[in-house]
Amino acid sequence: MPTLILVRHGRSTANTEGLLAGWTPGVALDERGAAQAAALPGRLAGLPLSEIVTSPLQRCQETLRPLLDARPGLRAHTDERIGECHYGDWSGRKLAELRDEPLMEVVQAHPSAAAFPGGESMRAMQTRAAEAVREWNARVERDHGPDAVYLMCSHGDVIKSLVAEALGLHLDLFQRISVEPCSVTAIRYTRLRPFLVRLGDTGDFASLAPREEPSGDEAPVGGGAGAP
Repeated sequence: MPTLILVRHGRSTANTEGLLAGWTPGVALDERGAAQAAALPGRLAGLPLSEIVTSPLQRCQETLRPLLDARPGLRAHTDERIGECHYGDWSGRKLAELRDEPLMEVVQAHPSAAAFPGGESMRAMQTRAAEAVREWNARVERDHGPDAVYLMCSHGDVIKSLVAEALGLHLDLFQRISVEPCSVTAIRYTRLRPFLVRLGDTGDFASLAPREEPSGDEAPVGGGAGAP
């Protein structure tokens, strides 16, 4: 079965403003995010990508633009199932404010029970994204062969949930996974089991350096802004 390259979108204006974007329209890449997107074609130059699939949201579309320009033979297929979690009433709010919401503790410690008011549950997010991957795996293998490589551009929580699913981890453990903006995660699917072969690879170790403000023990909902 194929190898899936999961790319999280580049850093967005919502990331730098500390907002939970969700499906809020008009959330674009910031200057750093645009630079991350511009570097993506070079980082993936050695990969013979057979298909490209993307979330419909602007920040993912902008992340892929340089890659698509560099590979004019490819076009991006939009699939809403790999779009961001529907955070409902939380969308557009500051993450600092949301820390005081009782639901945030559930999101951190028991995400399989978390359902956002006016939105969807994290369990539903994982289910739809995993179904999309299974369908695209079958389509890519049918059209391009079992050794094909294809790419999906998606969002932090979605990618983390797919990694957890591939590793056989309960969704309640997915907050232990971290994927920075424009990071590359690779999962090789086989008949019997998936293999996680890359996780959150940015090629940049700056985010591992100590920060002036400790990051704390909470997982950033939506994926976080990455290295400063």
